[in-house]
Parts: sequence; C-alpha cells; structure tokens
Amino acid sequence: MYAVIRTGGKQYRVSPGDLVNVESLTATDDGKVEFADVLGFSGEAGSLVKPQSAKVLGTVVREGRDNKILVFHFKRKKQYKKLQGHRQSFVEVKINEILVGGKSFKADKK
Repeated sequence: MYAVIRTGGKQYRVSPGDLVNVESLTATDDGKVEFADVLGFSGEAGSLVKPQSAKVLGTVVREGRDNKILVFHFKRKKQYKKLQGHRQSFVEVKINEILVGGKSFKADKK
C-alpha cells in the first residue's frame, strides 16, 4: 500500500513507516503533520487510483539542511565569473498512517 502526495512543489511516493525528506513546512506543536493533497493511492490490487477523500498523517522526526550546492555562472571571453552557494532546508517526516475513504492503513509493528 502506498500513496502519492504533493508538498513543496514536489511529488513523493510514501508508504506507512517510510522516512521522507520534504521541504520545510509548518507542523503543529506536538510534531504532527497532515498531507491532504493526495494525488493517488494503490490498494490491495496494486493499481493506482485517484482518491475522493484521502490524507496522509505523519510525525516530524528532525529538521536540517542539505549539503551545499555550488552554482557557478561563467561567460567566456568576458572575464565574468560568479560563484554562489545554496543549502536547502528540509524536514524529515515519518509516515504513520494513510486514510482513504474511511479505511486506515498503518505501519507494521516489528
């Protein structure tokens, strides 16, 4: 069982129990996160279906920043060079549960 969610302008395939790094988002005080923009989910048959009412629930594990990405601009024969660095912030979310049409799919306890 998996779902495809959209957050931060990107799409992620998530299953219960997965750890996902998403771009910075707002969480509640207790660290709970709800993704209501579900693009599709797969049921027991394995086919991807567009849901009518679905949401994905998760918990914030940690916040951090990715490795630095160097952006280098160069124009030949013009003596122009520009170097810029960027570090993207992220939030690591553990997917706890997928709710689809009244059914609940949770992570297996191992």
